[in-house]
Formats: sequence, C-alpha cells, structure tokens
Amino acid sequence: MKNLYSLLFLCLCTIASAQKLDMSVLQDMQPRNIGPGGMSGRVTAIDVVNDHPDIMYVGTASGGLWKSTSGGIKWDPIFENELTASIGAVAIQQSNPSVIWVGTGEGNPRNSLNGGFGIYKSLDGGKTWKSMGLEKTRHIHRVIIDPTNPDIVYVGAIGSPWGVHPERGVFKTTDGGKTWNKILFTNNKTGVADMVMDPTNPNKLIVAMWEHKRDPWFFKSGGEGSGLHMTHDGGKTWKKLSDKDGLPKGELGRIGISIAPNKPNIVYALIEAKKNALYRSEDGGFNWKKVNDKEDIGNRPFYYSDIHVDPDNENRVFSVFTYVNVSEDGGKNFSQLMGAYGVDNGVHPDHHAWWIHPDNGQFMIDGNDGGMNITKDGGKTWRFIGNLPVAQFYHINVDNEYPYNVYGGMQDNGSWRGPAYVWKAQGIRNSYWQEISFGDGFDVVPDPDDSRYGWTMSQQGSVSRYDWQTGNNYGVKPTHPDPDVYLRFNWNSAINIDPFDAMGGNYAVETMKLTYSHFKKS
Repeated sequence: MKNLYSLLFLCLCTIASAQKLDMSVLQDMQPRNIGPGGMSGRVTAIDVVNDHPDIMYVGTASGGLWKSTSGGIKWDPIFENELTASIGAVAIQQSNPSVIWVGTGEGNPRNSLNGGFGIYKSLDGGKTWKSMGLEKTRHIHRVIIDPTNPDIVYVGAIGSPWGVHPERGVFKTTDGGKTWNKILFTNNKTGVADMVMDPTNPNKLIVAMWEHKRDPWFFKSGGEGSGLHMTHDGGKTWKKLSDKDGLPKGELGRIGISIAPNKPNIVYALIEAKKNALYRSEDGGFNWKKVNDKEDIGNRPFYYSDIHVDPDNENRVFSVFTYVNVSEDGGKNFSQLMGAYGVDNGVHPDHHAWWIHPDNGQFMIDGNDGGMNITKDGGKTWRFIGNLPVAQFYHINVDNEYPYNVYGGMQDNGSWRGPAYVWKAQGIRNSYWQEISFGDGFDVVPDPDDSRYGWTMSQQGSVSRYDWQTGNNYGVKPTHPDPDVYLRFNWNSAINIDPFDAMGGNYAVETMKLTYSHFKKS
C-alpha cells in the first residue's frame, strides 16, 4: 500500500537535486514495503453492512479505502487506482450493499491534510469505481443515501480550508449521481461540518454549516456563514435556526449534530460559540435548550465536534474528541470512556470516526489518529486493528550505516527508525522498527558520524536530541535570550545539519530559527 516507498522517493529527491535524472534507470525498480507493520494512522470514515456486520469499509486520511469481510481480521485496499487516497466519507446502500459511495478529501481541516477529487461510486462492493463528479469540492465530510430511494443521495462538502471557493455546501442527486444540484449554500468560506437525516423521515435533514479559513500562520473558525439549517422537503426549502429557537447568540463555529434513533424528536447539537456548549431539542429541532457548558463536552472543536447517540437509549450520548466521553443523563454530565494515550484500554487518542450498530448499541467502531478499534461490550474492552498500514509519514531520512536505516516522523505517532535491509533470510520484522521520539513526528536528522544519536522534530518547533540505544532523549528547542519573548514556529518547522560540521546539535537547532516570527508577551 502507500505506507513507505521511502527508498525510491528519497533517491529521486536526492538525485534530482544534484543533476538531471534519467528516468530510464528506474524503470525496472519496484517499491518494497519495509514497515513499520504494526503502526496505523488516522481513520476518518467508517460504515458497515448492518445485516452482515462482518463486512466493513474504513476510510483513512491518506491511505485510501479498506474493506474487511471478516469482521476486521483481514483487510484489503480497494481504492488503489483513483486520483486521491484521502477519504472523507463512506456510505453503504443498505438495501443493496454492493453499492458504495465515497466522498474524498478528509473533513479534518488541520495544518496537514490531503485534498480529494469529488465523489465516487462502486456497484460491485469496491472492486471498481466510477467518478461521479463534484471534483472541485476538495473535501467531502458527509454522504447520506435516502433509504427509500437509493437514487437520492446528499453530499455535504466542507470545502478547502485553504481557499475561498463556491464548490461547497449540500449537493443532491436524484438520478444516482448523473447530475447534482447545490441545495444549500451560504458563502465561499462555509461548508458542511455535519449533516444528519431523520431515520423516520428521509425528507428531513439537519445541516451544520461552518465558516472557516486556514492560513499558514492562522486559523479562523466561525463567521456569519455558520449555523444550523433544517429542511422537511428534501432541501427545497430551509429554515435557519437562531437564538430565537434557543441556540446561542453571536458568531458560531463548528457544530456536531446527532438524532436519537429510537426517539427522533430528541436531537443534540455540540456548538462552538463564545461559550462552547451542548444543546438538546425535544421537538425535532425546532426549539433548543443548553444542557451542558462544562469542559467534559469536549475540546478543540475545529478538529472534532462529533456527537453520537446510543440507538437504544436517547440519554446515552458519546462525545468524540481528543478522548471519548459518555453521558447517561442526556448530556448533563459526562464521564470518560477512553482517556489519553491508551490509559486502561490501549486506545490511541484523537478520535474522528465513530460508528454504532443501529440495532446493537454495544457494538461500536472507533477511528482515531492511531488507527481503528472495535468493541462489542459497549466500550469496556477494545480490539485494535493492527493490520491497516496507513501511517502518515511527514518526512524520511537515512543514515550512513551499511545496510542503512530509514528514519521518519509520523502524524501523531512519533519518530521511528528501521532497517532498509537486513542480513537475515526472513527479512524485516516488525520488531526491528523502533520509536525513537514522541509527538507528531516530522524530520529526523541522524548524526552522520554516529547514527546512535540524532535530532527529531515534533510540533511547533520542538526538537529532541535522541539516543536510540538508551532512550536518553532531551529537548533542545530554541528559546529567546529575553524570557519575555516567545518564539513562534510553524507546525512543521524546518531543521537541518551542517554537512561540513556535524559535531553537534547547535547548528541543526539554529537553522530552525529561520522559520519563526517572535512576539512579546501581552
């Protein structure tokens, strides 16, 4: 899969920077997957065949779409030849599970995300795919199929966080994707953060529109284009809900929505506002009341804002964010179901996809920055899916050993070191790979004279000097001589080493200072 074709890419980059590359010398080269085999990455979308739940489809941030017919034991990549490997939404036509819709371009507008190329459809369970348009939407976060008429499909396009463009909002087809109509749009910076359909009325949808804009140095979440919209006629007319209906006043940001399957008149909205809060409606969305504005509702709404309701209990609510919290009293209070870094359950934090079986609230699937996990006992225990090779490497490097080793930093999964080749006949094993540093891994710069040591980069200018043999790492992040001056770094800052004087880390650290702007404490 697209895990680590690192040797080939590194050779290309190195040779191309020195002289013109004759591509014929590479025509017979084949990529090798060298690992790490047990390290997964961000899962962004999940859907399952309700009547045959061993059949699962899982979309990832940059590793394509995967299918299992064995309840998650074995997985096959089924989105290998399309123009993008970033998946934002997947939806199964439950009346005919051979029909699969995939919206491309993940819906998590972080600093580093991969763009999509519209919506795709498969009629044979993912064996073949056909592009069905909407290529300029860039990022599709929700796809909903009308359960009474599968030719009717709604697409919620969140759009690109980096640009201002009109190809965002809610799109609808009534002919199976041949043609599309934009049925909800507010402005060129506003896209769909969430979209739900009433399980008892397919003409009723509630949509969270979200105005947002990302720049290299800033992110703006919220604006006049944001808000909740509701339709009862399949999108012909819409009602925008407001503070007159019980929602907060002022500028709104990202909103997550969930309808209770067993009592569809109960609707929850997790709203980013001047005071973030969870709201609840008991009349199908016409009137709202704030039920909780404590910190236990979740954090970092731009990256999460995801709320779900147990299909058998309208008062059991899951808030999916850095952790997963659960409420048993309709959202008034939450307790932690899954904590930080796998405490007590071995599950990675930063959760982005959550699926609950519509007939069995004990059966849930979680997608996060570290991969995918399955529970069948309501979250007491989880099974990690360790064979989805979708780790996201920011950068790769090599040392001067023979055989040489490959280094790289993964999104939210640290920095790693592993062999490009081994002398042993059985080849590279998972145990040969080692995590050498923590955090969002970016560049790794091994010492060219002694590869036992080197420097790793993580988020916002953090640098560590590592010793991979002993694990004795320490931070060497630059600071300003004036303690009242902060240094501000890019999320993925630059780092390098003097090729003529590699005796220490100072030069590697100093080069990073080219990437910051500084400001006084206010």
